[in-house]
Amino acid sequence: MRTIQFREAVAEAMSEEMRRDETIYLMGEEVAEYNGAYKASKGMLDEFGPDRVLDTPISELGFAGVGVGSAMGGNRPIIEFMTFNFSLVGIDQIINNAAKMRQMSGGQFNIPIVFRGPTASAGQLAATHSQAFESWFANCPGLKVVVPSNPYDAKGLLKSAIRDNDPVIFMESEQMYGDKGEVPEDEYTIPLGVADIKREGTDVTIVSFGKIIKEAYKAADELEKEGISCEIIDLRTVRPMDQETILKSVKKTNRLVVLEEAWPFGNVSTEITYLVQSQAFDFLDAPVIKINTADTPAPYSPVLLAEWLPNYEDVIKAVKKVLYQ
Repeated sequence: MRTIQFREAVAEAMSEEMRRDETIYLMGEEVAEYNGAYKASKGMLDEFGPDRVLDTPISELGFAGVGVGSAMGGNRPIIEFMTFNFSLVGIDQIINNAAKMRQMSGGQFNIPIVFRGPTASAGQLAATHSQAFESWFANCPGLKVVVPSNPYDAKGLLKSAIRDNDPVIFMESEQMYGDKGEVPEDEYTIPLGVADIKREGTDVTIVSFGKIIKEAYKAADELEKEGISCEIIDLRTVRPMDQETILKSVKKTNRLVVLEEAWPFGNVSTEITYLVQSQAFDFLDAPVIKINTADTPAPYSPVLLAEWLPNYEDVIKAVKKVLYQ
């Protein structure tokens, strides 16, 4: 099987869907002439032309609104935010129109739209460009939230997101666009709302998603040397959440660590913790531990940033704590 970059998997997913359906188009800042800020739409302007790959002004509220209106009119837009930090400028359109229109119209309008772009930290980008927004959007009924961690999942999930008749928030990472992985050339999709057990284990369940899951893999490799077996679940879709896979794993391992690159208050890992204590409490042999960033805005200093972000050593400590080691 061939190996391609994450950015190439994203571009392939969009291009294949645009060839299949002429109502699909891509719109955002620098997506056309510049081939995308992170080259995730490379070559698409040449193939599809300026009517279907559209550069926009720096006006997230404006082009998010255009996308919602266009979806109401029968199109299937893909709206790229250069970073989800900039989506805050357009969040009124996402929350108050895209997410709610189906209910407010009594089912007369579906909003088949994908908002995609990078989320969370990406090195020395400081406080206003290093926020994780998964839990923000997952809090809103009417939105689906997808956070892939590798090229294979990115392509399959994005194709499903584009075909979905409801608005989907598709969150990537600037630090993953160059990641390489095996991706089939044949047609495939991955259903939304289905988690993936990336590594089977018996002693502890680790749940994570997005680029931070790499730290769980590192931790599991080190812990294996000590005879500790970790089961790693990649959520892939934050909302709808695959509760069944999480609960089944916890009932097997009896211990849970949740790793998430987000502030510790009111996040996805908090929701998972509540789920497990409410539906699998009697199976737990230790309290659930969740690992998050420090409860401060992201620092610029690389030394402080390393302290702010969770890492594999934090995962190792948490695993040993739930194992009472």
